[in-house]
Amino acid sequence: MTEHVDEQLMAALCDAHADALLSFARRYTTDVAQAEDVVQETFLRAWRHLHRLDPRANPRAYLLTTARNVITDQWRKDRRRPRLVTDETVLSNQPAPEDLATAMQGWVVAEALARLSKDHRAVVQALYYDGCTVNEAALRLGVPAGTVKSRSYYAVRALRTALEEMGELR
Repeated sequence: MTEHVDEQLMAALCDAHADALLSFARRYTTDVAQAEDVVQETFLRAWRHLHRLDPRANPRAYLLTTARNVITDQWRKDRRRPRLVTDETVLSNQPAPEDLATAMQGWVVAEALARLSKDHRAVVQALYYDGCTVNEAALRLGVPAGTVKSRSYYAVRALRTALEEMGELR
């Protein structure tokens, strides 16, 4: 019997206060659907705590306070969640996974190069990064071409060893 009375009371509350609650919620939400969700959650909480309502008092104050609490809870929940970025210029400037892999590979190679001697690094820089020929590298570094060739050979071996130590080569 009390369930039937509770249903009648909730139906009366909805009829009397739904429009006011929707208007209240619309002022603090971004769209109609979100405001309707606030009203629905407000009535659900009222249903769960129907025993708190004073039958002699106007329940609108209780319902508006409950709606305000629902809105506050939604704001707090939204602040904790990461926001979805929809700005295409921002998204297009973000590195792609391939870019990140390339960057990581570059950092590993830079670390391995840092482990080489100064002379070996200079030869690798001239031959492999700057695209110099052996004779051009020899002129730039002020050493004979044969020295550039031997330093290049030993630099590549040292680089391989450094990368193996770093766990990059097996």
